[in-house]
Amino acid sequence: MKFAAVVTLAVALLAGSATAYTSSSFAGSRAALASGRAAAGRSALRMEDFGFLKGSGIGFDDLWEGQAVISERALENELNAQGLRYKMNKTAKEAEVCGPLGFDIEIGPIKLNAPRVDSIWEAMGFAATSNNEARQKVKLEAQAKAAADPTGARAKYLGKYGYPRLVGTKGIFYADQLSTDKEPMGGFGMYKSGVMWPVPAVVESGCYGGKRGWGGKAGKK
Repeated sequence: MKFAAVVTLAVALLAGSATAYTSSSFAGSRAALASGRAAAGRSALRMEDFGFLKGSGIGFDDLWEGQAVISERALENELNAQGLRYKMNKTAKEAEVCGPLGFDIEIGPIKLNAPRVDSIWEAMGFAATSNNEARQKVKLEAQAKAAADPTGARAKYLGKYGYPRLVGTKGIFYADQLSTDKEPMGGFGMYKSGVMWPVPAVVESGCYGGKRGWGGKAGKK
């Protein structure tokens, strides 16, 4: 009986019938050198418990079940639920509204969907962006949270130096300035000025002369 149980367990482990989280499931490529030779393309084992630790509090499912970061697909679904894009891909709702660029191909059980993008340039990545309206909204909310001044530290610094460094508040948030922004973001929110080369108007308003640039400094309108 003991021998049969051991054989059954061995077969299950080899065939993968037991719950397994292998190095190929949740591991990226390792670019470091190993033993003096390049190890690019190999996988580094992260965790593998075959379900034996389930219910113990330290098993894979105990630690990671329901976590959006468990896979790229789960993370994409979580971000899409908030209206945010993953890796510059349109959300499922945005893709549905956009429709296919070209036509879908279906041969028996195999279906190849055309990319759901606005142009061939977006499909190639040149015009793709993660900066949709949902992301811009989140940037503005994070910016406002960082600029909150419950103790008056920000106002004191503004009065002394002329620009609101975000020390003593809730930290510094960098709102990247992109041509797809509807509102100027202003970067670090320090109301700096100056541009090195021609930029879109919404970016210029965020770094020079606008409400998020020089015009936002103390005494400037």
